[in-house]
Amino acid sequence: MAAHGDNNEELRLFQTGEHACGYWPERQARDLVLDPQDRRLGALYPMALTWGFRRSGDLVYRPHCEGCRACVPVRIPVARFNPDRSQRRCLAHNADLDYRILPAERTEEQFALYQRYLQHRHLHGGMDDHGPHEFDQFLIGSWSHGRFMEIRTPGAAGKRGQLLAVAVTDVTEQGLSAVYTFFDPEQAKRSLGTYAILQQIAWAQRNGLPHLYLGYWINGHRKMDYKRRFHPLEYFDGKRWMPGGQDNADGFP
Repeated sequence: MAAHGDNNEELRLFQTGEHACGYWPERQARDLVLDPQDRRLGALYPMALTWGFRRSGDLVYRPHCEGCRACVPVRIPVARFNPDRSQRRCLAHNADLDYRILPAERTEEQFALYQRYLQHRHLHGGMDDHGPHEFDQFLIGSWSHGRFMEIRTPGAAGKRGQLLAVAVTDVTEQGLSAVYTFFDPEQAKRSLGTYAILQQIAWAQRNGLPHLYLGYWINGHRKMDYKRRFHPLEYFDGKRWMPGGQDNADGFP
């Protein structure tokens, strides 16, 4: 991919060496990354979203594996989104919750919830020993476009309610990007991951932003299956964004 920044400097892309695939343990993966030392990285990131890239800390990357194209970038055109019956039930079930948008700054309460989430969902997965530094490095970075959406139970007598979830969300002129969500593992019945996406869609709609970027969808992967339930869903074929199939899977490569 050839590209130039606003000052006409060439944009450099690097391919990483092979590393263990985070989705299929038996496979090896590679990534295409924007030059991490490029001082324009924060300004280039919104456009990179439209090229199928994603952010992890300060790293802007896209999977680029030899012989494998399983990771498909997907996004929701929020103006045309219609919740299905299950998503409407999720909204109704969580109608008692409050949420607010905050700067991307770690608090002790958020970090404690993050640790509980990792211990439950990613035990021995390489992230369960994350400390405060890793939290900041992974979710915030040095040039973050991010905000934290806190989801809580209602407070009483002027106090904040219990923190149930945090949705780390990047805000750009191209739309919102759902970077990462962590939630109370004891609240599984609330489907807080789905609820967070529904609130991010509403957030984008309120602000007149065109898309919510959901990262990568992987056909046949249990942890990624929820993404195809959002209608309509567009996918990036390497050159352009395309509409998904009727069930948000049939039209994907």
